[in-house]
Amino acid sequence: MASQQSLARDFVSLGMFIIDEFSFADEDGNPTGRTLAPQIGGGGTYAAMGARIWLSPSKVGVIIDRGNDFPPDIQNALDAFGADMWLFRDDPARETTKAINTYRGEVRGFDYRTPRVRLTPRDLVGTKLARPKIVHFICSPARAAAILSEIKEEEGWHPITVYEPIPDRCIPEELPALKEVLPHLSVLSPNAEEALSLLSMPPTPTKELVEEVCRRFLDMGVGPDGTGAVIIRSGALGACVAQKGKPPAWIDAYWSGPGGSDKVVDVTGAGNSFLGGLGAGLVLANGNVTEATLYATVSASFIIEQEGLPRLTQATATYSEHSEQWNGDSPKRRLIELQVRLAATTSTE
Repeated sequence: MASQQSLARDFVSLGMFIIDEFSFADEDGNPTGRTLAPQIGGGGTYAAMGARIWLSPSKVGVIIDRGNDFPPDIQNALDAFGADMWLFRDDPARETTKAINTYRGEVRGFDYRTPRVRLTPRDLVGTKLARPKIVHFICSPARAAAILSEIKEEEGWHPITVYEPIPDRCIPEELPALKEVLPHLSVLSPNAEEALSLLSMPPTPTKELVEEVCRRFLDMGVGPDGTGAVIIRSGALGACVAQKGKPPAWIDAYWSGPGGSDKVVDVTGAGNSFLGGLGAGLVLANGNVTEATLYATVSASFIIEQEGLPRLTQATATYSEHSEQWNGDSPKRRLIELQVRLAATTSTE
C-alpha cells in the first residue's frame, strides 16, 4: 500500500477561489456598455492552475467553498481541468465568495461582494490535500506567521513554503512583521512594485533597483540559515532570482521582445500562476530555483494571453511525457525555448 507521504500532493495553495464580476465605466463614471460574464478567479485558483499546466490534477490542489448559488457553467469549466485538483466544501447557508472588478477609464478597483472564507493549513488536515510538499499562501505578514505556526503543529511535515505578500500590505509599516517570518520561508516573492514599497525605495522598477531589493531581503535572512530564495516578479523586465552566495539571475518574460506585447491581453492572475508554476518547477527540476523559475515564467505566459483561464486541449504529443496543450501550444516547447534563451544570455555575459 502506498504511504501517506507518497500520496501527498506536490502543490497546494491556501489562496481563495472567487467568482469575479465586472463593471465598466468611462473616466466620468458613465457605463460604457461593455459587459463580461462572471469568471473564475481568486489567487488560489490561479496558483493551482499555474501548477496544473505542468502537473496532473492528482498532484495539485486548492479548496473551493461552494455556496448555494454556484453556477453550473463554472462547475463544468473547473471540472474540465481535472476534478481531482479541486476540494469542494459545500455550505448551503452562504453564497459563493464573489468580487466586483470595476474599471473606470484606466483605473481598476476591486471589492469583495460577499464575506471571505480564509484558508489555513488546518483546513487541509484529514483531506486529500493534507501535508503537501509545497504550500503557497497569499496574505499579510501577520497571517503568514499564523500559517507557518500551524504548519509546525503538524509533526513530521516540513513543506517548501512559497509566500506571496498581499499587495495592500506591501507598505513600509509591514516590514517589521515581514522580517519575523522571513527565516521560516523557502521562497519570498512579491512583485517589483510591492518590494520597492516595502523597502521605501523609488517606485519605478529597474533591474539595478530590483537586484538591490533582493540583496536587502537576503541580508535580512530568508529561510533557515539563509537558505531561502527571493524571486522578484518584475513584469516586462522578467523575474530576478536571488539566493545567498550566488549572483542574481534574470529570467526573461516569455513574451518579451518584438511583438510579444501583442500577446498580452490580461495580466490578472499572472503572479499567482507564476508561483504555481514555480512550485511545479521545484518538483520537476529537483529543487533548482533558477530552473523552476523557467517553469513559472511559462505558466504566466499562458495566463496572460486571454481574459480568464487558458484553454486546455489534449494533443498528439510531440513530447511523449506531456500530451496536453494549453492555448494550442506545448508548455514543454516554451520551456525549451526559454532554456535556450537563458543559455545564450549566460554565454554572452
